[in-house]
Amino acid sequence: MLIDRATIFVRSGKGGNGCLSFRREKYIPKGGPDGGDGGRGGDVVLVGDESLDTLLPLTPRPHYRAESGQGGMGKSCIGRDGAHCVVKVPLGTIVHDRETGALVADIGEEGERVVVAHGGAGGRGNESFKSSTNQVPREWTPGGDWQERTLDLELKLIADIGLVGLPNAGKSTLLRSLSRAKPKVADYPFTTLSPHLGIAELSRHRRLVVADIPGLIEGAAGGAGLGHDFLRHIERTNRIVHVLDVMPFDGSDPESNYRTIRAELCEYSDVLGSKPELLIFNKIDLVPEDDRSDYFRDLTDRLGLDRVPLLVSGLSGEGTQPMLESLWEEVHGVERDAWSADSR
Repeated sequence: MLIDRATIFVRSGKGGNGCLSFRREKYIPKGGPDGGDGGRGGDVVLVGDESLDTLLPLTPRPHYRAESGQGGMGKSCIGRDGAHCVVKVPLGTIVHDRETGALVADIGEEGERVVVAHGGAGGRGNESFKSSTNQVPREWTPGGDWQERTLDLELKLIADIGLVGLPNAGKSTLLRSLSRAKPKVADYPFTTLSPHLGIAELSRHRRLVVADIPGLIEGAAGGAGLGHDFLRHIERTNRIVHVLDVMPFDGSDPESNYRTIRAELCEYSDVLGSKPELLIFNKIDLVPEDDRSDYFRDLTDRLGLDRVPLLVSGLSGEGTQPMLESLWEEVHGVERDAWSADSR
């Protein structure tokens, strides 16, 4: 399961206090000031990590605190700085301040570091106040306060391919067939209630990250059926793969189902409406072999397409390898005949 939202509480370290101290040694009855400065408090830092694809590790431990700086000491000893608290997050994580709503970070690169809570400055020891006119300073300053805030994290899926379609179009079964992911699969709508990621390996050095976006329904662009939650994940995929059930168990019309999804994508945003879309006919195993040619040609004509899309069966695996090869070529810009469905 891909948890795409998390709330965390962060607090930086307090700065260490400066020290009030005077040199006390044998035969030196009136030693000068030797109080050292306090150490700086640690920061809370978010770091992009490409090995992560979920915010799930953040949910069991939502509190993150950096270490406070050590106080200054006599003999001009400076306090040790507090250790930073480093929180690893997936690439694509967007961070907002809960109280103000302000955008704090949009982490998109491996190793990118963003300080979300700055540690307090170390206080000044009395030695730093010594001057020609103040030989015996008794001034010192406390360390700076910590910063604390509540952060809302949102992960927009970063995937090569986003599988979209109506509930029960067979996306989860297809993802399981293409990759090592094991999404819940059953014969009823809304089996997938949150996005899943899978890795489809074509060869040792060729792989595709595939996201199974939960099924959309009519009105999704207006928020129906958690539509906004589902649609926002599609925005950062390189390609949309529209999975069309060619033999819906509820007796609905595949052509109407296709146009419903297209309408929702276009209504939600111009970006989604214009994003390259690859159409596949799924569940071809439900169509008798003798009828397939005429059935798929007729459906293709009704959709206004020039050629029959790729034919696959997520259940049997039929057609999945040619599909992966075509997807690889599309995503990585390899010259080939287009088989994508134009937005109509």
